[in-house]
Amino acid sequence: MKVLVAVDRDLESRLALRYACHLLEHFDAEVDAIHVKKDVGNIILEDFDIPFLKKDHKKKIDEQAKEVEAAISDACEICLEGKVPCEPRILVGDPAEVILQEARDKDVDLIVLGCQHSSALREMLLGQVHTQIINHADRPVLIVRELRNITEVLVAYSGSSCDESALNFISPMLLKRKPKITLMHVRDTDDQESQEFADACVIKGESTLKKLKHLPQTKLAAGNVVEEVVREINLNPYDIVVLGAQGFGKSGRFNILSEKSLQIIRRTTRPVLLYRPKS
Repeated sequence: MKVLVAVDRDLESRLALRYACHLLEHFDAEVDAIHVKKDVGNIILEDFDIPFLKKDHKKKIDEQAKEVEAAISDACEICLEGKVPCEPRILVGDPAEVILQEARDKDVDLIVLGCQHSSALREMLLGQVHTQIINHADRPVLIVRELRNITEVLVAYSGSSCDESALNFISPMLLKRKPKITLMHVRDTDDQESQEFADACVIKGESTLKKLKHLPQTKLAAGNVVEEVVREINLNPYDIVVLGAQGFGKSGRFNILSEKSLQIIRRTTRPVLLYRPKS
């Protein structure tokens, strides 16, 4: 498996690299740790071309890039200790565009992003770069806000083919770790989902995980999907949450991000694997 981890000056992004290596330490994977520094040639200051200001700005960007490179190298050492190959690289350009293009060019299987905490009153706001990547990535994205030892996993399962693919994607990474897995389905009362359909979803998800050599616990709730999933996360010590990007949406197109999935990401500080199949 090829994994791209986007790293910047924030502590969270370096924690994301460590978390990714922790997740992958019993799995055959290699990690590209990438920092994208801005192209000074494209920076406009107050719509004026002021050479000495641009020169100072370039110097600052270069200094920050060196700091990040040193931090990446330190974090990569942790990956190497877990026998996960890790290569630090510095690229230049618009961060979101470069990360998305690099993911396509290298045909990576997973993009990992570190994301800052924010006020609970404002929910967990995503930065512009994160939002662009989450909305436009054509492959799975792991969003990490804190470093956690992976012992408990929540799968928010809607029964869609996207969610089924998510189970097949995450399962091999967890097999040797053997965490406690909870598969949760919310009978969506807003959409008047029937009890029979909800029961069938739980049976289907449980059967898939058992075929993948896991023994999940199951939970069936009823109500608003976002509220019920967020409540479940808040009440339990889950170390990663697995969501299908299309999961709770009505559309069958995988490249459309469900608004409900995005709301769940915004409202939790736990690591979230947002699954999209590679296109």
